[in-house]
Amino acid sequence: MDEDTVLAHILKPKGMSTLLGGELPASVINNCKYISPLTDEVQVRGRNEEDNLPSLDNAILTALSKEKRNVILSGPEGSGKTTALEKLVVDWAKGEHLQNFYYVFHFRFGELNSLYETLSLEKLMLHHPGHMPPESLPLVLKKPEDVLLVFDEMDQCKESLDPSIHSLCSDPTQATSLLCLVASLLNGSLLKGATCLVATRPTGCLNFVSGTRVQVLGFLKPQREAYFNGFFTDPAVAKKALMHMERTVGFYDISTSPRFCWTVCSIYKSLMDAGANLPETLSQLYVDILIHLIQMLSLNENSRTELVLALGKMASHCSLGQHLSCTKEEMDSFGFQRFPTSVSAYFQVYGDQSDRRVFSFHSQMMQQFLSAVSYFLDKSMSEGVEKMFKEHKGRAKFLYVFLSALSEPNQRRPLETLLGELNPDRITDFRCWFKSSPEMTLKRYYKEQLHHCLHMLHQAQNESLVKDIITHPARMNLSYGDLSLQDCVALNYVVKCLREIEQLDLRGNRMLTKEQAEVLAPVMSLSHEINLTNTSLLIEASPHLALALSRGITKHLSLSHTDLRDDNFKILSPGLRDCNLRGCSLTEASCEDLVSVLNSGASHLCVLVMSFNEIGDQGLIKLCKALHSPHCKLQELELQGCKLTAASMEALSAALCSGHSELRKVNLMQNTVGSSGVEALCRALQHPLSKLQVLNVFDNEVTGECCPHLMAALMSERCSLSELDLSVNDLGQEGALLLCKLPPFTNILTRCELTQLVFKELGSVLSSGASQLKTLTVGLNDVGDQGLKHLWDAVAHPHCRLEELDVEMTGLTDASVEDLCAAIRASKTLKSLELRNNLLTDASVPALVQVILKYNEFSEDVFEKLDECDKIRY
Repeated sequence: MDEDTVLAHILKPKGMSTLLGGELPASVINNCKYISPLTDEVQVRGRNEEDNLPSLDNAILTALSKEKRNVILSGPEGSGKTTALEKLVVDWAKGEHLQNFYYVFHFRFGELNSLYETLSLEKLMLHHPGHMPPESLPLVLKKPEDVLLVFDEMDQCKESLDPSIHSLCSDPTQATSLLCLVASLLNGSLLKGATCLVATRPTGCLNFVSGTRVQVLGFLKPQREAYFNGFFTDPAVAKKALMHMERTVGFYDISTSPRFCWTVCSIYKSLMDAGANLPETLSQLYVDILIHLIQMLSLNENSRTELVLALGKMASHCSLGQHLSCTKEEMDSFGFQRFPTSVSAYFQVYGDQSDRRVFSFHSQMMQQFLSAVSYFLDKSMSEGVEKMFKEHKGRAKFLYVFLSALSEPNQRRPLETLLGELNPDRITDFRCWFKSSPEMTLKRYYKEQLHHCLHMLHQAQNESLVKDIITHPARMNLSYGDLSLQDCVALNYVVKCLREIEQLDLRGNRMLTKEQAEVLAPVMSLSHEINLTNTSLLIEASPHLALALSRGITKHLSLSHTDLRDDNFKILSPGLRDCNLRGCSLTEASCEDLVSVLNSGASHLCVLVMSFNEIGDQGLIKLCKALHSPHCKLQELELQGCKLTAASMEALSAALCSGHSELRKVNLMQNTVGSSGVEALCRALQHPLSKLQVLNVFDNEVTGECCPHLMAALMSERCSLSELDLSVNDLGQEGALLLCKLPPFTNILTRCELTQLVFKELGSVLSSGASQLKTLTVGLNDVGDQGLKHLWDAVAHPHCRLEELDVEMTGLTDASVEDLCAAIRASKTLKSLELRNNLLTDASVPALVQVILKYNEFSEDVFEKLDECDKIRY
């Protein structure tokens, strides 16, 4: 095979670079401007995975070294697949790579589509621009393992490559359809042993093909920087252009596209050379592009309008019919006969024979923009906005936002200067829909529609419209779905218009990157509450969040289960507000940072949830140092499951007695402080300087041994405690009997192995006239009807003050319902009764319903529903 001929063919410029089509691959390669795109296969997993993304070139070479059948590249339009493949073939022809292949054939499917209806493998190879002599063909067919077939633009397939719908061939001389020929090669029935490297947009045409798949990402920030620096000769201009793109239109999926970078650089250069303003939104960018393309043509206003309407017809045809290309006959039907020289600016043209040519849009984004422009330009009212959206649903991601922008006078005015006034009736129709649809979206919290709403408001660039649609207090619920950078830009604009929002909910987003955090920083600073639960926060993003917290109005932050770790926490800690740090992989080291923050005098941290972090006793002992400081404002501290023991309780007790501690609530659930730890805390409970009101020692291996100490502390006049949770501790009967005599505060004794005797004592206390107890939780103690009767008698007693009673899973049966109902009728205070998970049956329902419904003013609808139940009498 003649490598020099292959080089000459690929490196010879074909056509010309266009604003939308990008720079020609041959020009990029010849001028040494090639920058390899990236793939999504992380080489070494790290916290910042973008640093480990391999280049597309390396990914292809690695895949070809392992795979001897098919390697499939999949990536969006303009992501660099074509240039990468041509560079690969050039490197082979120069002897730099892929020398294990003796023959390399490179095809662009769009060209093959326009050239052949049927062909054989022999014909395909002999007409390849490598000038392989016919006598070499038997050698190729004899050693297929030496052959690499490269097929680009496989998304131009008009049918599926599913082998079940093709009559696969194995004879290289057999003429068949192009699709059948390619399907036979990819499935190994033809030229078995050869390797195929194919590239496609993510259309699904290769779903039936097995092999190694490589997802093409395109350019991330470092590659974009290199590209802009290579395009502009002045580094300052390059930096200005890149920063502007990233601040405005660059945070879209298409910003990773090398072709889009070419488009942005080209239009920016044109605008800067003319002294014009750069666009502020994606819509304004495409307005500038369309104006630039139209002005290049010497057309009057009527002709310009006809051209845009023709472009719009083709755009709708491609979108609604899901066609990637159109024939010459179809183009003529759209009205392009009058504009034969105008098509190259908008379309990729395949084929040399005019009647066999095939046309496809260079840019699907421009395709959608042209659909929006032509919709408003069309003077008929045959199609309303609702019908159009229904037809395009799921097929035009950006059509909504382009229509939103063009409905605003300031945004469409430059186009109207060239094309004439857009249809005012269609604009009015759209604006009516626009004002009603987002309002309903926000009320129902449909996440996908909310994203659309934000993007449309951003593109409209109308602050008063934002305030009309999103009323105070605004809550932005964008949970459980990864945010793109474009989402962040839109959200940033909307929140800035509102000046403040009640809550920003980003729960469950997979990853918050540095770029996203940088854009969202103003949003966060304007949010009263931020929820980042279950979000992976990259360490590079933390400084932006920290700055937003220190400068903003945030009162509560949830970082629960973010795998924050100590290094990230150190960055965030100075700006923390009331904070949920449950399960953030923090250790003793983070407690040192917390002490510095709490002692600083500038901290606003009043509520801190540190549950399920392995801070241990030493971490709590360090944290207690801050509680001695007059600057510490901490009032609530949750330390559930932090591996604490009695060893740190002396420090906590001393801090509570210091006179400076503002702690009102301490949660020590699911630790092992034991009875000795509780005894240490009892000294603080009866100290005159302690302000503690709520103490939770749920499941802490506490026994009845500490109950006398608790009794003494809680009976003290100096004790300020109002709620104590001793649930899931084996207090024993003696200990529990002591606690029955506690003063009037919320008493929680769930699953404490309480006996009937204890319930009898509780009943006596409640009906004695001395107890002011209003809330009692004694669930998960199996005392049965006999034990519960003591409580029902107490509830019915006029001296009982209980308002809330929880007897879940206590063995209650139908036999006790009569006493229960009598107690409810007699009680003057009971408001809430929890009966879940007991042994009640249908037989108890009538009595319970009667006692609940009597003397209430229910509607007729309720009584009709009750009448459907035969066993219920009321």
